[in-house]
Amino acid sequence: MKTGITIQEMASEVARQSSAKADYGVDTRFLEMEANGAGIAMRILEKEGSDFIEPLDVNPIAHRQIGTHVNIPAKYYDRMLDTYPELLAMNVNAWFKHEPAQRMLRTLDGTARAFLSSSYRRIDNLEILKTVLPILDEIKDAQFKSCQITDSRMYIKVINPRLQAEVSVGDIVQAGVMITNSEVGHGSFSVQPLILRLVCMNGMVVNNAKTRRIHRGSENSVDDNYLLYSDETLAAEDHAFMLKIQDTVKAAVDEARFSQVVGMMRSASEARMTTTDVPAVVKLASRDFKLSENEESGILNRLIEEHNFTLYGLANAVTRHSQDIESYDRATELESIGFDILTMDRQHWNRLNRTAIQATA
Repeated sequence: MKTGITIQEMASEVARQSSAKADYGVDTRFLEMEANGAGIAMRILEKEGSDFIEPLDVNPIAHRQIGTHVNIPAKYYDRMLDTYPELLAMNVNAWFKHEPAQRMLRTLDGTARAFLSSSYRRIDNLEILKTVLPILDEIKDAQFKSCQITDSRMYIKVINPRLQAEVSVGDIVQAGVMITNSEVGHGSFSVQPLILRLVCMNGMVVNNAKTRRIHRGSENSVDDNYLLYSDETLAAEDHAFMLKIQDTVKAAVDEARFSQVVGMMRSASEARMTTTDVPAVVKLASRDFKLSENEESGILNRLIEEHNFTLYGLANAVTRHSQDIESYDRATELESIGFDILTMDRQHWNRLNRTAIQATA
């Protein structure tokens, strides 16, 4: 499992961001992109044309969401941003005015961090922490193994060391839970079971059991001063969901569910490769699960190091390589892909092996 920050460090940063961030309901006719020496800035304009707030930097997430909104292909958008920002600003501004729309602009530390639908439901990290931390404290001996807050998501990964089992002699795994949330439109809030393998501290996210909440609700109205405040009705609706979170967090470390996943691991440990062309199997699996060439190479190295040429070994090679990935977001995706590989149906697994054999025939 990739190392992050402590829960105390993350809670401190979430509290800081909660005080520093602001959300604005905007009509795109009063938004303006402007090229400057540092790239692109975004202005929120008063009706008379003056700035409502100081011009904002724009982060990569907001840039991608703006490009999607105005239907500029990502590759061309990035090319303009890198080499001709004046042209990008002209294009975006023209579409903002030609096809006006109500949008939610989320900002933090002088940066536009998300450009979202006006019906985006705000489920913020601070409220999540206030809800889940007391529940996690009730799990005796619970260990916060890895926490992180990135530009796109907040992650909490907690292990219950009292709930453990052996996949094989000496190969011990423990049950846990991963809680994630995005304030910028990069996925729903979710609670998912998590497995930690003690031999190499691999984390595996269990994908087939999760509770999630889509960030979509009623449209937020835009008033004369743009700034959006918390909606009491929304808060009341979310209170019911927060109660559901409490039950789900407790259920995520349920013994029966954990035993089921351990059974899958034991079954996968018996599904051996039927070819000596291990690199070919890794290449085919990387293609099927959309892994990059660099990831494929790292996974192959980890698989050979452990010398476990089974479906279980391949899944563990993926989750072990996740610890070497710079991006915490991508590392967590690999922890999830590891579970997808572990639980692939045997026909898929056998097909990978047959294709590898045919390639070397």
